[in-house]
Amino acid sequence: MKSHVIERNMFYGACRSTFDKAHRLRRDMTEAEKIMWNVLKNRCLFKVRFRRQHPIDIFIVDFYCHELKLAIEIDGGIHLNEKVAEYDDGRIHDIEKFGIKILRFKNDQVFKKRYFVIKEILKTITSLSSM
Repeated sequence: MKSHVIERNMFYGACRSTFDKAHRLRRDMTEAEKIMWNVLKNRCLFKVRFRRQHPIDIFIVDFYCHELKLAIEIDGGIHLNEKVAEYDDGRIHDIEKFGIKILRFKNDQVFKKRYFVIKEILKTITSLSSM
C-alpha cells in the first residue's frame, strides 16, 4: 500500500493516458534525449536516480529526479516556434506549482556543449541537495 502512495506523489496525479504516452515517448526518444539519458542514468556521476519521459500531472518531462524534484527538458527546434514557446512557458509554470525545478537545454547544447550541460546539472544537483 505504501508504494502506491509514494507512486501517486511522484506522478502528481497523472492519468493512465499520460503514462501510455510516456511509454511511447521512451520508445521513440530523440537523438539528443538518448545522449542525455546515457549521461543521466549514470548514478556514479550524479549520485541520484533520474527517470526518463516521466509523467507529472498532464505533462511528461524528458527526465525527472524525484528525490530532488528536478526536471530536465531537452528542446528541439520546434521550441523556437512562438506558439510552442508560449505553451512551454505555461507548462513550466504549471509544473513548478508542484515545487519542481526545471532545467532546459537545447539539442544543440547536448550535441556540442555536453560538458557545459553536465556541469549545469551537477551545479543544480549540488544546490538542491544542500537545501
